[in-house]
Amino acid sequence: MPAQAHAGQPLLHAMNGYLLLAFAIVAEVIATSSLKASQGFTRLLPSVLVVTGYVAAFYLLMLVMRTVPVGIAYAIWSGAGIVLVSLIAVVLYRQVPDLAACVGIGLIIAGVAVIQLFSKTSAH
Repeated sequence: MPAQAHAGQPLLHAMNGYLLLAFAIVAEVIATSSLKASQGFTRLLPSVLVVTGYVAAFYLLMLVMRTVPVGIAYAIWSGAGIVLVSLIAVVLYRQVPDLAACVGIGLIIAGVAVIQLFSKTSAH
């Protein structure tokens, strides 16, 4: 989380944006991870998790974009989602990523870290 708020916004307000972003990421990861378990929307509980997870994720992402710049929010949301879904796929579905996938995931993590640590982009 950045040490200072974006231009003209209280620190607490910006921190709330990043907290909501974390919840949006969790909702998206639950929804995406439930897609396989839904078996083409033929199983009720995983199908409900998919729909409610995506609705929650996009609603929260909309709220996030009130305080976090769209490019920053979307980069973190999608990057963290890819990494977390990949880790869940390893644990739940025994999908083992090859070297290229591991390098790509590492680059995503590095990209999100660079954005968080060095970007001075402000909300408009």
